[in-house]
Amino acid sequence: MGERRCAALRVLVLQAAWALAGGQVRYSVPEEAEAGTVVGRLAQDLGLEAGEAEARRLRLVAQGRRASVEVSGASGALLVSSRLDREELCAKSAPCALRLEVLLERPLRVFHVELEVTDINDNAPVFPAARKNLSIAESSVPGSRFPLEGASDADIGANAQLSYTLSPSEHFTLDVKSSDENRKSLFLVLVKSLDRETIPEHRLVLTASDGGRPSLTGTMELVISVVDANDNAPQFNQSVYKVQLPENATEGTLVTRVNAADPDEGSNKEFSYNILSSIPIGNKELFTIDARTGEIRLTGTLDFEDVRLHELQIEAADRGTPSLSGHCSVELQVLDVNDNAPEVRVTSLSVPVPEDASVGTVVALLSVSDRDSGANGRVRCWVWPASPFGLEATFAGSYSLVLREALDRERVSEYEVEVRAEDGGAPALRASRGLRVPVSDVNDNAPAFAQAVYTVLARENNAAGAELARLWARDPDEAGNGRVSYSVWEGGAAAASWSRSGGGSAGGGWRPASSYVSVDAESGRLWALRPLDYEELQVLQFEVRAVDAGEPPLCGNATVQLFVLDENDNAPALLPPAGSAPEAGGAAAEAAAALAGAGPVSETLWAWAAWGAPAGQVVAKIRAVDADSGYNAWLRYELREPRAKGPFRVGLYSGEVSTARALDEADGPRHTLLIVVRDHGEPARSATATLSVSLLEAAEAALAAGSSAASSSSSSRAAAGAEPGPGAAGAATNVWLVVAICAVSSLFLLAVVLYGASRWAPRAAVLSGPGPTTLVCASEVGSWSYSQRHSRSLCVADGAAKSDLMVFSPNFPPPPPGPAPKDTQPEPSALLDTVSQFYFERKL
Repeated sequence: MGERRCAALRVLVLQAAWALAGGQVRYSVPEEAEAGTVVGRLAQDLGLEAGEAEARRLRLVAQGRRASVEVSGASGALLVSSRLDREELCAKSAPCALRLEVLLERPLRVFHVELEVTDINDNAPVFPAARKNLSIAESSVPGSRFPLEGASDADIGANAQLSYTLSPSEHFTLDVKSSDENRKSLFLVLVKSLDRETIPEHRLVLTASDGGRPSLTGTMELVISVVDANDNAPQFNQSVYKVQLPENATEGTLVTRVNAADPDEGSNKEFSYNILSSIPIGNKELFTIDARTGEIRLTGTLDFEDVRLHELQIEAADRGTPSLSGHCSVELQVLDVNDNAPEVRVTSLSVPVPEDASVGTVVALLSVSDRDSGANGRVRCWVWPASPFGLEATFAGSYSLVLREALDRERVSEYEVEVRAEDGGAPALRASRGLRVPVSDVNDNAPAFAQAVYTVLARENNAAGAELARLWARDPDEAGNGRVSYSVWEGGAAAASWSRSGGGSAGGGWRPASSYVSVDAESGRLWALRPLDYEELQVLQFEVRAVDAGEPPLCGNATVQLFVLDENDNAPALLPPAGSAPEAGGAAAEAAAALAGAGPVSETLWAWAAWGAPAGQVVAKIRAVDADSGYNAWLRYELREPRAKGPFRVGLYSGEVSTARALDEADGPRHTLLIVVRDHGEPARSATATLSVSLLEAAEAALAAGSSAASSSSSSRAAAGAEPGPGAAGAATNVWLVVAICAVSSLFLLAVVLYGASRWAPRAAVLSGPGPTTLVCASEVGSWSYSQRHSRSLCVADGAAKSDLMVFSPNFPPPPPGPAPKDTQPEPSALLDTVSQFYFERKL
């Protein structure tokens, strides 16, 4: 049962296409589907936008039978509202189709939906009785046939295709024959002579299986008593009697007369007639048979619309001992007569009608039906009086009352219309329905957005054509006055676009909003015309205008604030060593070059350390910058190689390479470190740096450091090549000591001069004002970078870790000339600060 219920939930949408005449949608739903099951996306199939179904009062009008379905007002989906039983709705009729009408207002339109309730295998075959007693004479010869009553299945199609099996028996077998009407006749065939003295009673099980999946079965026990009796059973002169009667036949009408004969003599020749069963089951009481003459008469009334074919199983049983019987069937076909008048129903009436309604405007929707068939069910409709309205057939049995002439409210303010219907029977039956149609005036309304300001968040690197948001403006007017089109208003604010290379975009620094986004004129969907780059644009503010199609057109505006969210799309970039760029403001220039697209430093970095250096001494510092901002630009440094515990370590966030312990001669003259710089984005991006550390004597290390500071143009690789051998260092120890003292003195003097210059000269590392500035700061939590076209920052480029202060404002264009707008809106800078703070706190 669980599997059948799961299968009932699988809704199969067979067709959602429009018919050329009236626009028809076809769906299919299995019977027994649970309430709430979605039959189809009706609003979507009708071409309606989200929310339009509720706004235009999309509703359902059933025709004839109870529809058991409804339209969801919120989603516009066609749902199952109550239990669907195909057998209850259509009995054996196939296909089982429910004709529905869907109404849509403003403007009034009708759509025809045909819902086919498909059969599931929810009915098992049923025999008329659970047990059947048969009496068979032991004198019966092999090949004798005994009719059995077959099972019935309320399903249709393959689910009602029955197959029969008989439990194993050496005396009997089952013979199944199919009639012209796809009905099967069952016969129990004797294959071996019976012996009452050996086996007085046989018990067999007859099983009926349908063609469903999974197959359902029904059983009937056959109790066969073997008795001694006469040899010949009564025989009918026909195996099947076919009769036709009109459905208006009265009670007592003679249906037919069956005739049987028995060649036996005496009491074995005398027999009586009896009705064994009927199809459909339960209609046996409509008929009676004279046990002596075989006349079959009506005891009830026939209805062509309910049952079109009756089948009776007739038995003629003699009075022998045991009694023998013969069987035949009577098939009664019911003929239709014109006994049902047409029915005229008003499914929708759109009143009052505006006096400026154009010719052809739909005023009302009518449904005309006749339960009869053939010519008796063909209905002709017309309107009285014929002016100014007329009827148009939109679908079989469906009509629209439309305007044929222009209306004048000052001349006629109300019409009384009568719709008349007549069928094609003889004599014809008629019906009519009156309508009252008042006439009124109409006025326009301007579109109004649901919000005055829309705040949209979009991640950078979105695909071109991606949907960013959906705007919707409501216009309560009808027809063309209610159709709204959307556009980006170029008279609103424009967006400023700045690149990292310095200055504005190719268009001169300011770009119109239409170069970034576009609005679909019909649906109001906001699309991105190009991928957004947080490093180029953080905030875009513009206006969207909604204009209706009235005369004159009315419009409404809404402000859209688009905030671009940063993505981790830039890997950390390594900076050159601090002493390799002698120009003023070197740290800021190096960071700007890295952000402008300069790749990571590919050559190996060199450093020197003295033998016996204590633990914690800084040997070198790896410098890197990330073009992203916030959490995506927070860098950490990891030592990948050597993986074993070595004499060096790297600061997790500072990038400083220092000694992990005191260095001794056992550590070797040279160490190569592979350092990975990784940001905190998702997914994290990284860059690698190779640092070669040479271990020298204290004097040699001091000399190497002094040479590197005195000559910035000499490369680090050449300085490494000046490393003396161990023998030469031992021979010239005194000379190197003198040189080291001089170098240290020179460095001290140079430091004093630089300190004085930095105290009384403008700092090159302080960047302010608009322009392509880049801020690279080292703080207690690591290296941070931030690029902003309109930024004010304060940071110490080199030195001890300090608290960083960053103040920035968004890229908003200057306000247009003229008086300030009446509506008070939040400052864009405040909005950006709020969004940036929210984004950063969420990341942390």
